[in-house]
Amino acid sequence: MPQLALGKDFLAEYARLEKNTQRGVRDAITKFQGLSLTELLADKGLHLEKLDKARDARIRTIRVGAFQRGVVLAPNSGETFLLLRVLPHDEAIAWAVKQQAGVNRATQALEVQDVVTQQAITPSLERIAAASPERLFGTVSDADLGRLGVDENVLRIARLLTERGQLEAFGALLPEDQYEVLFYLAEGFTAEDVWRDVVGVRRAVAAQDAVDSDDLDSAMVRAQGRIALVEGPAELLEILERPFDAWRVFLHPSQHRTAYRDSFAGPAQVSGGPGTGKTVVALHRVNHLARRLGPGERILLTTYTGTLAQSLRENLALLVEPHLMARIDVTTVDALANRVVREHAGGRPLRVARDENERWARAIDELGLPWVVPFLAQELRHVIVAQEIRTLEAYLKANRPGRGTPLGPLQKAKVWQAVEHFDEGLAADGSRTWLGICDEAARVLSERPDKPYRHVVVDEAQDLHPAQWRVLRAAVESGPDDLFIAGDPNQRIYDSKVSLARLGIRVVGRSSRLRVNYRTTAEILGWCRSILTGQPVARLDDEGRADSLEDCHSSLHGSTPNLVATSGVEAELTALVEQVKTWMAAGVRAEEIGVAARFLSYGRKAAERLIREGVPAVVLKDGPAADAEGIRIGTMHAMKGLEFRCVAVAGVNSVAVPYLTHVTPIEIDRLQHEADLLAERCLLFVACTRAREALHVSWSGTPSVFLQGVGRSA
Repeated sequence: MPQLALGKDFLAEYARLEKNTQRGVRDAITKFQGLSLTELLADKGLHLEKLDKARDARIRTIRVGAFQRGVVLAPNSGETFLLLRVLPHDEAIAWAVKQQAGVNRATQALEVQDVVTQQAITPSLERIAAASPERLFGTVSDADLGRLGVDENVLRIARLLTERGQLEAFGALLPEDQYEVLFYLAEGFTAEDVWRDVVGVRRAVAAQDAVDSDDLDSAMVRAQGRIALVEGPAELLEILERPFDAWRVFLHPSQHRTAYRDSFAGPAQVSGGPGTGKTVVALHRVNHLARRLGPGERILLTTYTGTLAQSLRENLALLVEPHLMARIDVTTVDALANRVVREHAGGRPLRVARDENERWARAIDELGLPWVVPFLAQELRHVIVAQEIRTLEAYLKANRPGRGTPLGPLQKAKVWQAVEHFDEGLAADGSRTWLGICDEAARVLSERPDKPYRHVVVDEAQDLHPAQWRVLRAAVESGPDDLFIAGDPNQRIYDSKVSLARLGIRVVGRSSRLRVNYRTTAEILGWCRSILTGQPVARLDDEGRADSLEDCHSSLHGSTPNLVATSGVEAELTALVEQVKTWMAAGVRAEEIGVAARFLSYGRKAAERLIREGVPAVVLKDGPAADAEGIRIGTMHAMKGLEFRCVAVAGVNSVAVPYLTHVTPIEIDRLQHEADLLAERCLLFVACTRAREALHVSWSGTPSVFLQGVGRSA
């Protein structure tokens, strides 16, 4: 029976189609799968037809409703067709006749490219090139370009490019794999670098195997990360009911090698900028490991916030079979630590201190100390608890990396007095801090001969404190596939000062980096990246080296971010409502829109205003169900790890971002001041990079200092 496959890019476009057109797509696909190949070719309803003057006879169209047509790639043999686009009738025909399908000789991926438009732009590129003595790829041979998968059509264009801006401008006309090769060569990577780090990870079969450029059927089968083969009506409805959710858990071929590697000899790490698919890789890694669990073994998938843990749980359920989900715990590190300590204490509930600042203030007052509350709280967090210091003697010998105020022995002794005063107060009323609970949980787990988990997978790893890492290290036996870590130091919104190597978690030789952003358009990514430009960010696995976003790029294109200055809060909320309504009128579902604010109070105001204007909205803090209707509204912190088709970031003014209450004054500790400012800057970066297609940033009054030097579009 014929089968219609759906491309990942089509799923993103399907979400934008009008409801009537979506219904026509579903009906067409269902009918498609109910016919034999002979019946399909003769069916007058679908009207699968060849096109006059088509560049590739295998590109055909089918009827989708009265005025729309779907463009499909027909197989040379076999019965799997690939749905590429759905457009109004004339636009579909005009697009289809320009396309040519083939198989990339290096990556062996299926490619469909607009060769007619490529040829049309060639004369203008020739005129520009004639006036320039330089060529962008002048030092790269034709043989190397061919070996990396650049075909003759793209080679003609590549040889005419004189600067990187041209490559980015015409990138949408090039096949994804070929554009990525050219991007990295333009960045200064050698042909060998690109072969090893880009092309090599995408090869679907052994390097010595010959590739038939016309064998589209085999290429379709190999394209696991870009094409969904729909097995039946139930699966079709599940995918098309929530196309953006299905899009989110697609695994790109460049991510597949890490996610489904048979085994790692020890802890492994995957890093990369926003939207590069670290979370998707982590989810698929859990899926891979779950299928290999032995009797009684369990997996922990963990992160640092409850909102993100809930999102991980929902997305994991799209991948993992229900009987395996029952053997996977998805929770925060703090929740795990709380459970461990509570069970160790006989099941009694733990009392968590909510007044830490008041306790420090009393210690300062009663002991007559010269420091302020933030300094002592940070000294405990970043030095004493982080280094697991138990005695004054150990503290006197300890280094204090990242702390900008020097302390001599006498001063350290006074700090230790304050710490003891703080701890004694907690003990007196049976309270604990969250880091104290983690510290105790790590000790309990380290003494247990039977570890609770066979594998631990960590998402958003950059924001975990060393005490939380010790919990995870002690929760799983050291050995193959014990820890799998996904994170991006550029998205560190809590100043955790973590070095995996210092914690005994060594990922050297088992660390990979994702470089392609599959979520965010190049326009949004470039704008967001400018927020962090010039800010050194320490890597997780090597504290002596800085991380960079310069190697992160996107081949997706769209509109530039919409920046809106308003006269007051009410005017800003009005602009927000108008923007949300515009997105929804364009076919974006309410659940595919996120609104981020620095403070929950502002988010609730936005929710009330949207609801009053007839737009459904839910606040993430209230724990809405996954299928709850409404715009998702949360703080910038709550947006971490989530993604939406469209995002509005509101209230980005000089009072809220950075929020100086959360920034250590420079006179107290210069290094901590700089670290706190960077965390605030990263927080804005994180909120903005949640957007896939559209970003709206607004403020009333004076804009945030972080927006200085960042271009405005409204």
